[in-house]
Amino acid sequence: MIRILVTDDMQISYEILKMILEEESDLEVIGWARDGQQAVKMASELKPDLITMDMEMPNMNGLEATNIIMSTQPVPIVVVSSHVKNEEMNLVFKALEAGALAVIEKPVAVPQHPDYQRLKNNLLENIRSMSDVRLVRRRTATKPSIKDDYDKNLEIRVGEYELVAIGSSAGGPEAIHCILSLLPVSFPLPILLTQHITKGFTKGMVKWLDGESELKVKEAEDGEVFRKGTVYFAPDDYHLLVERRNGELIAVLSDGDICDGFRPAVTIMMESVAHICGDTTIGAILTGMGSDGAKGLLAMKQVGAYTFVQDKQSALVYGMPSSALNLGATKNIIPLEGIAKFLLKIAG
Repeated sequence: MIRILVTDDMQISYEILKMILEEESDLEVIGWARDGQQAVKMASELKPDLITMDMEMPNMNGLEATNIIMSTQPVPIVVVSSHVKNEEMNLVFKALEAGALAVIEKPVAVPQHPDYQRLKNNLLENIRSMSDVRLVRRRTATKPSIKDDYDKNLEIRVGEYELVAIGSSAGGPEAIHCILSLLPVSFPLPILLTQHITKGFTKGMVKWLDGESELKVKEAEDGEVFRKGTVYFAPDDYHLLVERRNGELIAVLSDGDICDGFRPAVTIMMESVAHICGDTTIGAILTGMGSDGAKGLLAMKQVGAYTFVQDKQSALVYGMPSSALNLGATKNIIPLEGIAKFLLKIAG
């Protein structure tokens, strides 16, 4: 039985969530917190398996509550938000930066609504998946120190690279934020990124990251040329592929088959990069649940690309990096806070 604490200041939202959750035999709502203060208190008292967290609430908002919970008594937190409320979007991604595992759209109240079943299924899938995450690391106010010799066992190859391809899932927005915020505007390569996130939130994530980084951060557009110092995210529901035209690397968006349960999929992006670019690329798998990206990173390694994964200590969830390591896609493991410095070192 998965024991859930619902946090939302609106009674109607709580009742909708409770109705959906308690229709399932393996889910139980054990409490209702009406604001962030109550969420912190009830998390300590009730010891839930998972917390759903609204953002805009009186007394203490969801971001503040997430920060406190993740620094004192880590519990899997899923942000349940209305993506149409733009003023709430920044809070949502700050909460993901603070350690929340996922963000999903609030279900609608009317079962006859055309989006009801999709939103309901998304809620249930995320709650079941994220409640299984037991390695939720304790958050700290300061970043862990990184030893200067952490890279002494890495296979280092400084060379002529064309691009960086990165994949992530649960915990990804926080990890990506950490990396991009440390890269200068002069970074000499384009960065391609596939992040698993609920449909409707990619634009908000891109806008947030663009405001937090010296690099230009955007959603990839079909047919555009990849430029250095720019970060290209796969848009909602499209795989991000690469083509070479007239000597330039071009973005191609595909609505092809779902891969490993995802579109966009990390593996699809990385296999395309491997096929088109060969050994002139850098591939990385960051924090995330599942195994998407492992086969793609292996494909990159097999054509001579430089590959690495985020280390276990700094990853919120270690499923994707672990899968890549187990498949033999890399032997190189780098702590999150050292990735930006390392990319600068090998990109030249």
